[in-house]
Amino acid sequence: MPQSDVTREREGSPWTGLWAVVAKEMADHLTSVRMLILEVLILLTATGTVYAATQNIRNTGNDKFIFLKLFTTSQDPIPAFVGFLGFLVPLTAIALAFDAVNGEFNQRTLSRVLAQPIYRDALLFGKFLAGLFTLALVLTTIWLLIIGLGILRLGIPPSGEEVARGLWFLLLTIFYGGIWLALAMVFSIVFRQPATAALASIAVWLFFTVFWGIISDLLAQTIHPIRIGLPEEQLAQMQLALALTRISPNTLYLEAIIATLNPTIRSLGFVLPMQLQGALLGAPLPLGQSLMLSWPNLTGLVAATILLFALGYVLFQRQEVRA
Repeated sequence: MPQSDVTREREGSPWTGLWAVVAKEMADHLTSVRMLILEVLILLTATGTVYAATQNIRNTGNDKFIFLKLFTTSQDPIPAFVGFLGFLVPLTAIALAFDAVNGEFNQRTLSRVLAQPIYRDALLFGKFLAGLFTLALVLTTIWLLIIGLGILRLGIPPSGEEVARGLWFLLLTIFYGGIWLALAMVFSIVFRQPATAALASIAVWLFFTVFWGIISDLLAQTIHPIRIGLPEEQLAQMQLALALTRISPNTLYLEAIIATLNPTIRSLGFVLPMQLQGALLGAPLPLGQSLMLSWPNLTGLVAATILLFALGYVLFQRQEVRA
């Protein structure tokens, strides 16, 4: 009787077959109907928001960072492109991974795959990388589309600093999607039904998007109540509320793109009047300063992605696989 991948002694690298899994999964993602629908939706969104943004930019005049406004400018009733990304990126990431593992279980193909010289390590990591690469490919294409449409509509090329800030914004968006990709993969391991995994992932996203800000304020008021009304009490409560809201990936991502796409932002927290002494208000920060400002947020997004993937890895390694 052939031994399972759990009981047999490992031979060779545990990552054997990793890139074969990545190539196969990426091909499945890029040719699936649901991915095609999401790509068309994002394409229409990007085209509409860029058209509205360029109309607004032409009416308001010139600006030093005119291309950055393509991502942040809105024109009623169309919101800015970054506003659309707040819900399109999580939905796209969840759609890529909610049936990554349980789909193999339901089709009874997981045991057959693991019977090949492919270990669980390579299988799970390959599925995650395929989802992340697919998401990065889609977002990079949309980013290039926005830059190209902006050049055609405005008639001027972006500056080097605008391109660098745009690439940093793209990197932030990819890792923001990586969190929801890893979360959907965890639920795909925990739940055997893909519909349950998808609903659980969307529920967590809605919780952090809609309810976590309210819960953070209530927790801050409970932990640091204002008894006398001193400024120190109010400041401590606001700082705690801000720290709690930063548990949400939405807050980390929003703060990071604000610091990246708006060079005049000098701080992502509360700034006291004494801290503004000597500062040139309204003057744009250098690129390095803006990147340093958003660096902790990017670190948080990457750390959350790694932790969620590690959780899914442990759960998958302990899961029993039967033919």
